[in-house]
Amino acid sequence: MNEEPLTKTTQFAKKVYEVLKSVPSGRVVTYGDVARVLGNSCYARAVGNALHHNPKKGEIPCHRVVNGKGELAIHFAFGGLKGQQSMLESEGVWVENGRVDLNKFQYKGL
Repeated sequence: MNEEPLTKTTQFAKKVYEVLKSVPSGRVVTYGDVARVLGNSCYARAVGNALHHNPKKGEIPCHRVVNGKGELAIHFAFGGLKGQQSMLESEGVWVENGRVDLNKFQYKGL
């Protein structure tokens, strides 16, 4: 088997990062939203894995991704749940009890 080293960004991860760059400040998307854009809603877990290895925190807004219930990532790569919450709140996204109101903040433009 010819596996790519973890230090290199896979083609799939690059596609995930490009999708996220289109999500505006103050909005969130779900892992499933990104997976659907990439062609298969079953890719949601792979999307999460790609985000966990985000090489460019300031450039790729992985903090704008939540689960299908609007919940933040407990193991968010840049400061855990509190780090993600802080980044979202700095953009005007309200977080209550570790959750974002998808009816109010979900970006539908993907």
